Parts: sequence; structure tokens; C-alpha cells
Amino acid sequence: MTLRFYDTASAEVRNFTPIVEGKVSLYYCGATVQGMPHVGHIRSAIAFDQLTRWLQYRGLRVTVVRNVTDIDDKILAKSGASFAPDFIPEPGEVPREEWWALAYRYEREFLAAYDTLGVSRPTYEPRATGHIPEMHALIQQLIDRGHAYPALDESGDVYFDVRSWGNYGALTRQNIDDMQAAPDADPRGKKDPRDFALWKGSKEGEPATASWASPWGAGRPGWHLECSAMVTKYLGTAFDIHGGGLDLRFPHHENEMAQSQAAGHGFANFWMHNGMVTYQGEKMSKSVGNTISPTEMLELASPRVVRYYLGQAHYRSVLDYRPTSLQEAAAAVERIDGFLAKAVARFSTDFGFVAGGSADPAEALDAFSTAMDDDLNVPRALAALHEAVRAGNTALADGDDDAARKAMHAVVTMTDVLGLNAVAGSGQAGSREADALGVLVEAQLAARAAARAAKDWAASDAIRDTLNQAGVVVEDGADGATWSLKRD
Repeated sequence: MTLRFYDTASAEVRNFTPIVEGKVSLYYCGATVQGMPHVGHIRSAIAFDQLTRWLQYRGLRVTVVRNVTDIDDKILAKSGASFAPDFIPEPGEVPREEWWALAYRYEREFLAAYDTLGVSRPTYEPRATGHIPEMHALIQQLIDRGHAYPALDESGDVYFDVRSWGNYGALTRQNIDDMQAAPDADPRGKKDPRDFALWKGSKEGEPATASWASPWGAGRPGWHLECSAMVTKYLGTAFDIHGGGLDLRFPHHENEMAQSQAAGHGFANFWMHNGMVTYQGEKMSKSVGNTISPTEMLELASPRVVRYYLGQAHYRSVLDYRPTSLQEAAAAVERIDGFLAKAVARFSTDFGFVAGGSADPAEALDAFSTAMDDDLNVPRALAALHEAVRAGNTALADGDDDAARKAMHAVVTMTDVLGLNAVAGSGQAGSREADALGVLVEAQLAARAAARAAKDWAASDAIRDTLNQAGVVVEDGADGATWSLKRD
């Protein structure tokens, strides 16, 4: 087994060897919780969830950290213009939403979207506002080492001195003189307009709750500093992988790398970035009107279909959305489910095979494993999955039970690794029991669909009633039946 991933910093695919044998430390950028999640956020989370699942499948213990940026200029601006939900004001009172309330409200929306689409919960999900002391310590280290300075205009800001760090620009291979000015603070207090804010002094009109005491005056952290402080606390000064969307390479990740390495930290061994999502070849833009949100996708298709679509491209490539994209993804998922339903019906007394039986599915998984080892090549892995489905259907038709069983085991394993098993959105994905439940329920739904096609309504209702008694809720829609577990 040789895992190979593309490293943005070196611009090449390199062999991956964990810093600590048998363990992987992964940090990927979560949300700045200023609004509802957009499709780019969710694509990134799915990409790094696929990475996590594959590393775990390969026998590695993975510690995952995904941050929440809950204090930011945009959060403050939006809270100032936002009305508190379900708030009844007194006469003359303006029901503005507190910044921390807005941030928490949207944080919950992100978590709900991640859960719905089967994104595994990270090991740690720290909030920026919970790590102010660690940020102060990092700033002081940078000042002591000559790489940061308090603002020249005594505004309370503290800046990173980009010209003090000879490797600044290395991640994105840029020359400092060709860079634009950092727009995160008033340039009058800077030595160089490209210097970026580590600490932002309190400004008139900002809420007192958005300010913390510091050695440089009351204020709040700069965006880039937050991630460096949090990743160091949870993963140490050197860790295996830093991930995020391609749009974060500059300035965010460039600045993270510079300030962390300038503080004497080894920081990330690999930088991995996922590509963007476009709309029929064009950049998504609200002003143009060519956007689609995760919520809108989930109104058009089931969570498994949406996850299939958002996770089907190579993580580094552009994923293009078209009006037929979800229909195509639904057809692919239906092919997988159709085979598994038929296989379970054939081997209903031998289902223990899927949950750890004795037959060896290694041959069927070879192409899948080779693809995933090679920079997480999900398109090739999906091709292997669908080839196993095709071979399994052929084996069932030919009466070759041994080959059909192997195909069934391989398909269940591959869908589990990709987060596409039948309970991907229920919070139970990844267990043998969940795999078994998913395939069994899908088999019952296939039998119900056959009964409905034959207009045997009594049989159809009986299957639905049986599932309901077992705690499985069935909902009929334009794309067929979907199911979920009853909530307590």
C-alpha cells in the first residue's frame, strides 16, 4: 500500500507517510458562520470526509479538526442588519440580532447540512472565540521573534511583517511585490500595505461583547491567526494534512503558513485543496442568479443522491452543476441499490456475509483501492464500484452465487467508504449493523415498488406498515421512495 496525495506547497503528487506511524492528523477549514452554507462549503466537507474514511479504511487512526470562525467583520456587519428571529420588540425597540446569536444560528445550519449529507463529525470542532489565550500567545511569539509589531498609529492592531519572513508567498508561488495590499485593516498603521492583521483593536460602534482584553489593547483576532492557534492546540506544531477550498489558498492559507512557520512551527506536511463548483461552466454568483444551494438540492433529490453528485468528481477538479446533474446521480444510486436489493433477496438467509462473512472480496476491490490510493481518485473508484454492480447483476442472472456474493460484499464496502450507504444521512453510517439495515430496507422498498407496479396495493401497504412498525419512515416522491429512521 502506497498512499499518494497532491501537495499544493510542492505542486506535486507525493508519497504520504504519517508523521506518527499509524496515526493521521488532519485539519480542514470549516465555516465562517455568517450565513447559510453554500454548495462550496458542502463539497469541501464531503471531499475531506472521503479522505478521512479512506485513511480509516487503510487502518490509520485519524484525528480530524474542523474549525468554526464565529467572530469576523462580516458576522458583525450582518448582525447589525439582522432582525432576531421570533423576537417581538417593545414599542420603538429595534430587534437587532446579537453577533454571537447570529453566528450560533448559522453554525447549527452548517451542522445540520453536514449531518444530512453523511459528513462524519470531526474529532474536535473548536470555535475561534474559545481560543483567545492561545492566539495571544502566538502573537507574542511572533513579536518576540521579530515577525510582528503593534500598529504604528496606536490603534491597538497588531500586524504580521511579511517582509520579515523570506518564504512569504511560497505556498502560492508569488512575489511579495506583485501582491495586492491586505484589506483587513487600516493601512496607516502598517509598515507595508501587504502586512496582515493578527489582532484588530476595537473600533467605535462595535459591540463591547465582540472585544477581548489583550496586551495590545481591547480587540479581537484576525481571521488568519485563528486557524493557526487552533490547529496547534489540537494537533501540535507539526501535523500531517491541512485542507480547504481552493479559494482559501491566498491569502488565508498563505498567511497561516507564514505566521506559523515564522513562530517556529513545522505546521502542515501536506496542503490539500478541493476545487470549486460552477453552474453550467460559469462561476456561481447571486447577482447573476446562477446559484443553487444545498437546501435547494435536497428539495430536488435525496441526501444520498446529493452526496453522490457533490462527491463524484476528483476533489481537485471543478465540479460543474447542470439541471440534469441530480437526475444522473439518482440513476447511478438506483443502479447500486437495485443490485443490492436483488442480491439480498437472493441471499436472505446468508446476509451475514456482508457483515463479515468468509468470502474474499479483495479482487473486486483492487481497482477501487488503487484509485483511492492514487490522490483520492474518486471518479476511477466509482467506475470500479459500478463495474462491481454490473458484474454482480451478471452473476445473479447466470446463477453464479459465489461471484454475486463477492460483488455484494465489495459494493457494500465501497459505498461505505464513500459515505453512500443507505443510512449515510442518519448518523449511523459506517457500522456493520447500519450497512445491514440499509440493504435490508432497500430490498423491502424494491419489493414494495414491484407490488405497486403490479397494482397490488395490499402488499405495498403491508410492506410499508411493517417498516413503520420497525421504526422506518417511508416517503414517496417523484424519484421513488426514500426512507429514514423515526426520531425519538
